[in-house]
Amino acid sequence: MRNGDAEVWCLLIAASGAAWEQVALSLADGDPDLVVIKRCVDVTDLLGAATTGQADVALVALDAPGLDQSAVDHLARHRVRLLAVDGGGGSADAADVTRMRASRLGITELLAESELASLKERLTQAAGPAGDAEVDAPAPAVGHLDPQSLDQSDAGVGSGAGPGVVPGRVVAVWGPAGAPGRTTVAVGLAGVLAARRQPVVLVDADPYGGAIAQQLGIVEEVSGVLAAARHAAAGELPERLPQAMREVAGIGVLSGLPRPDRWSEVRPGTVQHVAELATRMGQVVIDTGFSLEDSGPGDYGTRPPRNSMTLGALEVADHIVIVAGGDPVGLARLARGAAELAEAAPGTPVRVVINRMRGSLGWSERQIVDLVGGFVQAPVSFLPEDRSGADRALVLGVPLTAGPVGTALADLADELWPELRPGGRQRRRTRRR
Repeated sequence: MRNGDAEVWCLLIAASGAAWEQVALSLADGDPDLVVIKRCVDVTDLLGAATTGQADVALVALDAPGLDQSAVDHLARHRVRLLAVDGGGGSADAADVTRMRASRLGITELLAESELASLKERLTQAAGPAGDAEVDAPAPAVGHLDPQSLDQSDAGVGSGAGPGVVPGRVVAVWGPAGAPGRTTVAVGLAGVLAARRQPVVLVDADPYGGAIAQQLGIVEEVSGVLAAARHAAAGELPERLPQAMREVAGIGVLSGLPRPDRWSEVRPGTVQHVAELATRMGQVVIDTGFSLEDSGPGDYGTRPPRNSMTLGALEVADHIVIVAGGDPVGLARLARGAAELAEAAPGTPVRVVINRMRGSLGWSERQIVDLVGGFVQAPVSFLPEDRSGADRALVLGVPLTAGPVGTALADLADELWPELRPGGRQRRRTRRR
């Protein structure tokens, strides 16, 4: 606000105990153009103070608990300019993680702790987009995927909208070791949604070498997930995500690692950031790796944990599909894996899919449901064995959406996205314990 010819900045500070708070207060004490109207105890207190209309700027610790996308949007709606203060280390790796976190939250202005002395000069500079205009939550994208969909938050995208389009949700497809069919199920679910003219993004987040690109006949050597990781580190992912994707059979595909040894190039938080942005474009299906081991910090602090891609996908998932084989080995692996999954993603709804179910196993579906119910309380679906159909889809580079497996996948999609079920399609009952 202006006081005569002078520009006076009314500040809210939420430092969450960071040492830089005293530096900011000292600067304000020595400058009549900087007025601290409140030291907020936490982000909730900050958001309440922002609604009074008295503040111009919020000086907030980037790692403050509760600082999320909704908080950033709240400040923007009340025309409070947000400056996030980074109190982390100065290494290149730390800077990459900082930029990626800020980009995920929609923060456009970062201030290093060492730059606080130039706070007034920074305030006189033009504010970024989040500080200039009121920001509303993005409306759901409509129709087929469009490279501009991330920039069109006030209107639907594309002209081929299907019925019953809903805001995007994230379904993560996970399964224990032994190739139970995670990729087949993930690709098939995405194919079912695309066939229903629903916008869908398919992400290959398997750190041990995903196969979505090969299964869909994508021969380019450029990795979508590595491109997304580079854009995220540079703070450019919201604008550049569509460029990292390929559209195949109506599916927006973010292909996986070209070689398993390149997992270290995908920093923690990348998959979460991709998923959050992709939900603005449509429904999101993520193919994950098998391992849920949390190895903690990477080698000597220089590389991320290998399983951060899988754990990140489970963290943001609205629903998790567990894929397992119906044979004794597959069910034993499911029993062990289900316990690990419960620890890795507590509270997230789960659905079990028994893949390649066949009569030669000697077990009925009822018997398997009873067995599975002994170690995981979740609905159980079955995909029949259809080797010829799977081979045909693989050779053609298309999702397996035809034949008995295609019908079963359509039933599974009905359970996961009941509001997207075609009007004339009868919902089949899922087996429960």
